[in-house]
Amino acid sequence: MDTKVLYVTAVVIAAISGGYYYFGGKGNKLQADSSKSMTYSAENIVITQTDELGKLHIRAQVDRLEQDLQKQTSHLVNLKASAYKDGAVDATFFAKQANGTDDNKKVVLSEQVVATKLMNQGQMEFHTDELTAFPDTRELETNKPVTVISPQAEFTSQGLKANLNDGQYEFFNIRGKYEP
Repeated sequence: MDTKVLYVTAVVIAAISGGYYYFGGKGNKLQADSSKSMTYSAENIVITQTDELGKLHIRAQVDRLEQDLQKQTSHLVNLKASAYKDGAVDATFFAKQANGTDDNKKVVLSEQVVATKLMNQGQMEFHTDELTAFPDTRELETNKPVTVISPQAEFTSQGLKANLNDGQYEFFNIRGKYEP
């Protein structure tokens, strides 16, 4: 009879312990799941990103960053970025505001945007109010007015599509002056 009471007591203790560990783990899982929906923010950030070969890809400074992990969006204030190609600065970007979507696969730069492409014969600057950048493919586009300043020309275009990899630029409704 003593063995039966001891056996029942052991089963009750095991059931209580198992329930505690089972439901305790569930509670922690719920806390972890709810933390994914949080928005994180930080100030005075320096970002360095490398490509899959370990070469420097992007270096940026941001005054303020807000990131929503669940929606995979980010908001940056005073973005100053440099894009690298073959270990050297290839292009620079400045914007008062930037909004990234889809885990920063698409970044919309706005307010006093200046994008600079460094070339052998100088640099080409793009000044606009809004510019969409695709960092993975190194492409830029906008349908807003763009002022282009280069060593050979200065003109205004009603939009831009650019591929920084191969140097292909498409401008729309150009107005300006050209000096060969």
